[in-house]
Amino acid sequence: MRPAILILGITLGTIFCFRSEISVAENVSVSVPLPSNEPLELELLNNPQGLVRTANTISQEQLTIPSLWWAKENSQNKLLDNWIAYPATKIRPGRVDLIVNEQIWTLLDYLERYNFVNYLGGVVRSNKYNMRVFNYQKELLATYTCNFQTIQPLCQIKMNTQTFLEVSF
Repeated sequence: MRPAILILGITLGTIFCFRSEISVAENVSVSVPLPSNEPLELELLNNPQGLVRTANTISQEQLTIPSLWWAKENSQNKLLDNWIAYPATKIRPGRVDLIVNEQIWTLLDYLERYNFVNYLGGVVRSNKYNMRVFNYQKELLATYTCNFQTIQPLCQIKMNTQTFLEVSF
């Protein structure tokens, strides 16, 4: 009788733990919003409209948010070429579209690209922005998207390597 109870307890404990992990994973993927599907507006690089900011937009009065100039100066081999930052509205969070030098991007391996996206994603996340990474051909290369409605933001990185690979944290 005791061995049967012990086996039943181990089995139920294993099932419960496994089911808990699935539930947490399901909640994370449901909680993180999809990246914006708005088109990349490269014309804004030369002619920013309204509150949109680029690498060429400098405020004389205050720090411009999000502040990516330091990251641009320190990016690997000038990988980060420019960006377009859209402030948050009542219906969507702020978004930053990064434009990278494609020649350098293609030289990086997956981990170097991931490190770049994760580092700059953390910079824009601190100002409650989501991020997309493009080349000048308007190809979506990666995204860093967060749910800012939770106490600790839930974020997800998607990297385009033929198909998107997802990493949630």
